[in-house]
Amino acid sequence: MTDTDNLTRRRFLKATGGAATAAAVAGCTGDNNNNSNNNNNNQNSGNQLSLINSTMTTLDPIKATDTASGTVIQQIFDPLMNYPNGETNVKNLIAKSHSLSDDKRTYTLKLKEGVQFHGDYGEVTAEDVVYSWKRLAMSKNSRRAYFVLDSIGVKHETKTVTYTNSDGEEEEMEVAKPGTLGVRKKDKYTVELELEEPFHSTLEMLAYTSFAVIPKGIVGDIKGADGEMKYSKFATKNPIGAGPFKFGKWQSNQEAKVDKFEDYHGEKAKVDSVHWKILSDSNTRYTYAFENQNVDIAYGGDLPTSQYNPKNIKNTSTDDLGRTVGKYGPVAGNTLDYLGVSTIGSYYIGFNTNAVPKPVRKAVAYAVNQETIVKEIFKQRGEPSYHFTPPMIYPGGAKQYEQHAKNNYPYGYNEEQLQKAQKLIEEETEYGKGNPFKFTFTVYQSSSTWPKVGKLIRDKLQSAHIEMNVEKAPFSTLLQRGRKGNLQAYSLGWIMDWPAPDNFLQLLYPPLSDTSKSSPISYTNWSGTEASEKATQAWDKIQNNTAPTDAATKKRNEAYVAMEEANWDDVVFLNMYHDLSERFTYEHVDAPKYGGADFSRQMYNKVQLNNK
Repeated sequence: MTDTDNLTRRRFLKATGGAATAAAVAGCTGDNNNNSNNNNNNQNSGNQLSLINSTMTTLDPIKATDTASGTVIQQIFDPLMNYPNGETNVKNLIAKSHSLSDDKRTYTLKLKEGVQFHGDYGEVTAEDVVYSWKRLAMSKNSRRAYFVLDSIGVKHETKTVTYTNSDGEEEEMEVAKPGTLGVRKKDKYTVELELEEPFHSTLEMLAYTSFAVIPKGIVGDIKGADGEMKYSKFATKNPIGAGPFKFGKWQSNQEAKVDKFEDYHGEKAKVDSVHWKILSDSNTRYTYAFENQNVDIAYGGDLPTSQYNPKNIKNTSTDDLGRTVGKYGPVAGNTLDYLGVSTIGSYYIGFNTNAVPKPVRKAVAYAVNQETIVKEIFKQRGEPSYHFTPPMIYPGGAKQYEQHAKNNYPYGYNEEQLQKAQKLIEEETEYGKGNPFKFTFTVYQSSSTWPKVGKLIRDKLQSAHIEMNVEKAPFSTLLQRGRKGNLQAYSLGWIMDWPAPDNFLQLLYPPLSDTSKSSPISYTNWSGTEASEKATQAWDKIQNNTAPTDAATKKRNEAYVAMEEANWDDVVFLNMYHDLSERFTYEHVDAPKYGGADFSRQMYNKVQLNNK
């Protein structure tokens, strides 16, 4: 199975107080050195695109697990495939063409000729691709080895290595043994990828920045690569890729910058550079972006929910991908171009089933009205969720998602049922008036929204003889306690690595929820029930039908729905909302719309600044 700590770390998100956004905001508050004269300081920065980012951790594509780092990496490095503008239909990037063998286990990928690396590193060839993917599968610096070894399932033999995690603890991970990985050069511009079994989302996975191509042997962290550059230099000071921008600078917790790459193989950047001011506090971001107008484009995390008003969205229309286009204002005296995109992400309350019994979990579900929470607390910056799988990738799409939820969700579709919650506790537990069940719900400490969600639920549960304490914890602490089984209930989120339900539903696979094992993927300890067995059997069915065929897809779709219903039965995850990603753009900016993969998957080479 997968390296579950990597899975845990890669997409668990903080639902920040800024908004119900998919961007992971980490680290300390940035430098609040703002221009206070209400003039756009971009007037003095030439043709530079100015943005805000959160605390970054690395510029190595195989090590990055946070959205902030990934947003910059997306500009510097190119993989073979790509989601153009963050839309979910994968297309060739460095690859010129691809083909699949009759048994659907071998991909042959032909590269464009003449693709240049930054600096003096020459042309991208098949040897560079093989080296880059071997690093992903073999390096102790990789936090995405499971992408190759498990998710795609490239042929390999494994070995165990030890690495130090972000908490300074030593942990083990499985990587590929040298000489065993099914990735090989066929000729100068052709790569062959051999899988253990067919996998339906191989090309989608290859679009992830972890598969970005870097020059062969540039760092020596795998066998056969001596490394001409120290790893720390590559990862922080001189990352070399083949993307539309080359590295400029990165000063931790202050700023990052990339510059236009003149020899880019695709559409050359229309801006000379992209600059990110690194700020993590939502109120500081608001001041910087809107009051002082120091950015060209702002995103949802830059506009705190406390400052947000859904009535300010005006003159809207909906495009063919369901995106909302219009105006937003006034905000700090300005009206901006608005884009709202339903992205592929889910936020939920997770329960440790060892600590919170099933009748209590079901009572909480009866007490929750997801629609009210989205409207009143998140100010409509999202949509109510009843499945863990987001609507865009749910079997049959958004209409089937809604129909299945309306007809089958057992705890009240867009309604609360407090009487049922009270009756359940009184009839199926020893708890009652004067003898409430007590448990703690843990949320990320900087969020201004999730604590409100917790307090709302807490107040409603009192009538059902349940006392729920709401506590805050740093994100790293929350994860650490979760892995050790020291959470009773918690709030987290997940956004796509690839656009398929199994990317989400792996969190509901019971064997990977056991906190007595090393690095569980979720912290629910879900086992020993009829529903957990149903979920296990459904996941096994998914794993036995991974091929990109209609017959296998049908079986997977049946199993996906079975896992959702099993979760309903035991209320392991209480689904709360799906994310609405928002963009606010000043009038001088011409920027393509992004899609369901979110803005962090968008390259900025097509953004144009006018009259600056």
